[in-house]
Amino acid sequence: MLVASDLPWRTRFAITAARTAATLSRRTGRGGGSMIGGRIAAKLDPHALQHLARGRTVVLVTGTNGKTTTTLMLSRALEALAPVTTNGDGANMPDGVLAALAANTEAPFAVLEVDETYLPWVAERVDPAAIVLLNLSRDQLDRVGEIRKTEREFRSCVEKLADTVVVANCDDVLVASAAAASKHPVWVSTGQTWRDDSVACPRCGRAVRHHPQDEMEWDCVCGLVRPKPDWVLDGDRLTGPDGVAHRLQLALPGRANAANAALSLATATCVGVPLPQALGQVRSITAVAGRYQRVPYDGHAVRVLLAKNPAGWYETLPLLNPGDPVVIAINAREADGRDPSWLWDVPFERLRGRRVIASGERATDLAVRLRYAEVDASAQPDPLRAVTSLDAGPVELIANYTAFREVNARLGDAD
Repeated sequence: MLVASDLPWRTRFAITAARTAATLSRRTGRGGGSMIGGRIAAKLDPHALQHLARGRTVVLVTGTNGKTTTTLMLSRALEALAPVTTNGDGANMPDGVLAALAANTEAPFAVLEVDETYLPWVAERVDPAAIVLLNLSRDQLDRVGEIRKTEREFRSCVEKLADTVVVANCDDVLVASAAAASKHPVWVSTGQTWRDDSVACPRCGRAVRHHPQDEMEWDCVCGLVRPKPDWVLDGDRLTGPDGVAHRLQLALPGRANAANAALSLATATCVGVPLPQALGQVRSITAVAGRYQRVPYDGHAVRVLLAKNPAGWYETLPLLNPGDPVVIAINAREADGRDPSWLWDVPFERLRGRRVIASGERATDLAVRLRYAEVDASAQPDPLRAVTSLDAGPVELIANYTAFREVNARLGDAD
């Protein structure tokens, strides 16, 4: 276990400065403090990340969708054994990762959400016991670039890690290609059916073949093939390497959350948590960073959901309660990706016949897309004004990243 007194004096000084900056940031209302604290610590000690990770069991969680939820599930599972430090606020750039390690220097476990573009950089410095690879799909192309490049970087990263266990979604072609380079892969079949981002093989560029007799099976003529899963998720049942099936019985809704749980539980057992104990911990989660809970607002019960790319929308739309009006809030800032053309890849046609309001800074772009989907939608840039324009009752509010954070903050201030 890492003890603060064992750290170099420069690292201890950097931690103290980081905590002070984070506290001031929170008290002055400038933010949660994670980013500024980590940034200051890195400036004062460029090797702080390595020093703070030393002696701990570190697990990294990355992928396009599901990072925050999986990080929470895995953190909760590992808490059955010992204290865990984590960046549960979603601050997943290097500054946020460093701030999470600095927040509790004596926790023996660290579960860290990592932005896809920074996985190789962080992994090189923290020597992780395990890496969880969730999925890869188009997201923020103006910042991240094409996902084939990300797959190659993941592959090169895990190939260099001699002792790291890589828990990977074998139904995702891109993830499977990357994780196949690991010396210690653990394969989880999550039942993923989103394939629009992996039509072509990441190794040779030829078409990936899906088997008509088993839709989960896939392969390529170049030899890349779906690995045999160690863990299999089938609806609500998760079967482990011992062949025993367990009911998940999650409080969180949807297939995507079941997939996140499957990967979390597989990883927790690799780290030493008995499966029944880990499962009990994961079942206790009822909300994730402001998602899924209904919040009262001006006579409405608002449920806020996050969807930030086509794959995420594909999983989110089935969660909507039939008949409830829908407010969709879309921004296009740096953290969202400046280019909102991804809206045209979302199956908004599923919203036909419902009351829908396009909102956010790109409400007009969204309204045009909805019109082409034959959804009769109005536009109101302010999401909460859109809510109050509806008749009293439940409302489904779906937002992308910055819109989601702003709506949750405003709903919290209104309590």
